[in-house]
Amino acid sequence: MKHKNDISCFQGKRYAHRGLHDNEVPENSLWAFRRARERNCGVELDVQMTKDHRLVVFHDGDLKRMCGVDGYLRDFTYDELCKLNLNGTDERIPLFSEVLQVLDGVDLICEIKWDNGDKNYELCEKTYDMLMTYSGKWCVESFSPYLVAWFRKHHPEVVRGQLSCLMRDTGKGRCREFLLTNLAYNVISRPDFIAYDFREAKKSFGFRLIRRLFHPFCVCWTPKGEAEIREAMKDFDTIIFEEG
Repeated sequence: MKHKNDISCFQGKRYAHRGLHDNEVPENSLWAFRRARERNCGVELDVQMTKDHRLVVFHDGDLKRMCGVDGYLRDFTYDELCKLNLNGTDERIPLFSEVLQVLDGVDLICEIKWDNGDKNYELCEKTYDMLMTYSGKWCVESFSPYLVAWFRKHHPEVVRGQLSCLMRDTGKGRCREFLLTNLAYNVISRPDFIAYDFREAKKSFGFRLIRRLFHPFCVCWTPKGEAEIREAMKDFDTIIFEEG
């Protein structure tokens, strides 16, 4: 579990999960990212690709929860997505390039979603090219060990993280879910850090074993509220948080 990249610049920092959002401010919106920048918070966000190969910032694979529309984001063009709003507000699904302009150098954790396919290396390449124009400190992470491994192979200098949690009902199959939960694919991704669900980390045998044997840099998501944030800071190097 030894890593070669220096990740000390991420030590002890807080990153706002999908920006600083609440009941009025939609997650992963330009509004949420402006609030995070104004509060001098780092930001975690989600990047995926539209049908016409544009990079946008959006968490879910489907559009129902945030936009009230049936269908998967990957099956819509960017122009079609522009007609939708986020949670009934005037906010829309932003381009990744727009978000980077708004953040303007804020520290960034970029999750590369596997909803476009867990071996969609075009998404990795486009994300990398855009991040290389960004002025702030950044790293990448993904639930897909293959997407993380792409960075290890092609851009090993990029700090990369393996996301995980107690996998269930992902459609990946029980055997693969077990291996992902217990970080068995780390032999492929060779991450610089592990990012694990704050509430599930103690339930994962694989995570606890790796932590005991290799002492990796550990990020947690997503403690909510100041009490949980303080608790998380005792056990993890860095946190991705939500406000209470």
